[in-house]
Amino acid sequence: MQTSQKSRSSGAAIHRLYHQPEPIEPFRLTGPHFQVLNNNAYPDTRPQESVVASLQTPNEQFFTLESSPVIEYPVCNSNSPYSRSPLSPQGSAQSCLSNLHHSSPEKTYGSPVSSGIEEAIREVEMELLGPGSDFEDGSITSPLDNKNKYYKILQLGNANLDVKQTLIDIAHAIDDGAKEDADALFEALQTKVSVTGDPIQRLGTYMLEGLRARQLSSGSLIYKKLRCYEPKPEELTSYMSILYEICPYYKFAYTSANAVIKEAMQDETQVHVIDFLIAQGSQWVQLIEDLAKRPGGPPRLRVTGVDDGDSSYARGGGLQLVGQKLAMVAEAHGVPFEFHAAAISGSDVHWGNLRVRPGEALAVNFPYMLHHMPDESVSTTNHRDRLIRLVKHLTPKVVTLLEQESNTNTSSFSKRFEEALDYYTAMFESIDAKLPRNIVMPRDDKQRISAEENCVARDMVNIVACEDTDRVERHEPLDKWKFRLQAAGFMASPLSYSAVTAVEEVLREYSNCYRLREKDGALVLAWKNKAMVTCSAWR
Repeated sequence: MQTSQKSRSSGAAIHRLYHQPEPIEPFRLTGPHFQVLNNNAYPDTRPQESVVASLQTPNEQFFTLESSPVIEYPVCNSNSPYSRSPLSPQGSAQSCLSNLHHSSPEKTYGSPVSSGIEEAIREVEMELLGPGSDFEDGSITSPLDNKNKYYKILQLGNANLDVKQTLIDIAHAIDDGAKEDADALFEALQTKVSVTGDPIQRLGTYMLEGLRARQLSSGSLIYKKLRCYEPKPEELTSYMSILYEICPYYKFAYTSANAVIKEAMQDETQVHVIDFLIAQGSQWVQLIEDLAKRPGGPPRLRVTGVDDGDSSYARGGGLQLVGQKLAMVAEAHGVPFEFHAAAISGSDVHWGNLRVRPGEALAVNFPYMLHHMPDESVSTTNHRDRLIRLVKHLTPKVVTLLEQESNTNTSSFSKRFEEALDYYTAMFESIDAKLPRNIVMPRDDKQRISAEENCVARDMVNIVACEDTDRVERHEPLDKWKFRLQAAGFMASPLSYSAVTAVEEVLREYSNCYRLREKDGALVLAWKNKAMVTCSAWR
């Protein structure tokens, strides 16, 4: 029942990457244009030479945002289908930049303000304030209010620069069309960010790239260019594994959803699970093992894996590899098993693709995927609600929904940027916290940098730099998902004590700054007081 392998195009979920059919030169977020700080205030940083050497071979060249004039960018293909997951392809290879400008190895991202810029600032000061004028003392991190503040920042230097507030000021300046203000702040902030710095410095590196891309009206093209660089499958698998281990957001999702499904199916003899983003299929290994221990024997289990083929590269093959792996696990544990490969995008799924049979107890799993479906703000088709209604018509016994607790869908750019900045600030802080099983991974670790770049930063660039159908990272908070599911006819099913206990066991290995709480029957995983991800169950 497995479909034939589709041609390689990208990866899935956090690890989807864009494989272009034609050879092109790679673009990376990390490279010689990012400065590596060597500041005693941040003991985890390392000398610049060692870090840069670990990221780049002598022959590698990297395209940088500053080095590509916007007038040479081709128009984004706005008619490309919105039928792929977050990091999957849009358009053809020709939609990537055709004329790349490479920075020299000596260029760093964040060089000091040149004397020419300082002189220009003095001239602007004279023009705006008149002879003999001087800036008053005051906060340089207060909300965006007047043009003079940006030149003050450059004059005073970067010692007191607040990275997070300056990023917000840049976003407001871009939103207001104040290019000169944004440019001044870009110049000031470049020396304060680093891929090996503390959490806000690392986050600032990627956010700055996204903001620059947006300012140049090249966000969608830059995002596509990010897809053009592909690590080898084994490298990509390694990056995914690193992120899976160093922060518990995916373990939380898999563990809580499995606990809900296992409990709902405890008396069933035929179980059908539809996973709308099956990726590697790893979530179901634990469920198979748990079902094998069920008193009276395991049920007959059938798994339908929905996948548009974009994860085939990371897997090293199509969905049949997932089916084969799960079949081996099921056989080893004595669980009757069948796998159905539905190699199709969630936007294109219809009832016939899922092959639901009479007599099966159905469970549907939405693992961090519904926010990729375009809603009414993007398309009149509204695949987000259409898919929810489709699942309702299948009459499942339980539906599990796993989503980031963030609101980056329909708000204005400035509000969306601030929401994303708060969210990813918490995520980068959590990545720096206590790691499980005494894992040691310093900030300048090459594998860690690559994991953050390939599995987190790309989503951030999409949120910040892209619009319309090119913006696929459209998160919604639990309250909004609750409204959508109830409008389709679902009722919330509060998570049980067993689900909470299972997640608590996972979190024992991590920092005690991770906290569990309940909200309207859903389970919320927070970093300190910031809600990060939720698991809710529906019937």
